[in-house]
Amino acid sequence: MTARLFAPRIALSDVTLGYEGHPAVHHLSGEIAAGSMTAVVGPNGSGKSTLLKGIVGLIKPIHGRIEIEGLGRSAISYLPQQANIDRTFPISVEETASLGLWSACGTFGGVSREQRAVVARAISAVGLEGFEERTLDTLSGGQVQRVLFARVLVQDSPLILLDEPFNAIDANTAADLMNLIERWHQEQRTIVAVMHDLELARERFPNALLLAREKIAWGQARDVITPANLLKARAMSECWDDAAPWCEREAV
Repeated sequence: MTARLFAPRIALSDVTLGYEGHPAVHHLSGEIAAGSMTAVVGPNGSGKSTLLKGIVGLIKPIHGRIEIEGLGRSAISYLPQQANIDRTFPISVEETASLGLWSACGTFGGVSREQRAVVARAISAVGLEGFEERTLDTLSGGQVQRVLFARVLVQDSPLILLDEPFNAIDANTAADLMNLIERWHQEQRTIVAVMHDLELARERFPNALLLAREKIAWGQARDVITPANLLKARAMSECWDDAAPWCEREAV
């Protein structure tokens, strides 16, 4: 894949996101800088995955705005949680990786020889050369995650959103994929990843956002992921009332 000359900035202006009348992300403002690499961390149910869905456009803000500089939502490379992938569908490794060509080919567009070569290189880059014809239901969790990263490679987007990319995979796969993420960062892509491994987020990600439905801390990862901030996030998450009405606080 080739490095991009342009990476988008993401601006969040007093954003509230939620489901069925309940806020999951609450009055969040801030900026994800162009070309930055940010870990989104926080307790379970703190709104991390919801934030990614809001950025990619799967859900619309109840309040506020999410602006992505110079990039349409269809050009975002979004890797959802593996639990949301139907591994029983009879699709091969090569076909799954080729889904990264969708924005270029459309639903019924043909795949050129050059594009097939791109797919082959991506599969090789994630360590699955020789697995092209295998279907997802025959793969381990780590192998499936490698396939999904191959799809991201094929899409070649300047903005990459990863939801729990290391959940339930083996240590070797996690290490290989973390190296790939850092390569994307070196190519000046904008990367946002929901992370559960706090030590990995603190050590390998330059920036972090700590959520507990609202912002607890946002900045350099070593300053954000601290015992005091994590305790505050845990307390905020535990005391949140899901039955409470929408907050009517004015935008600031």
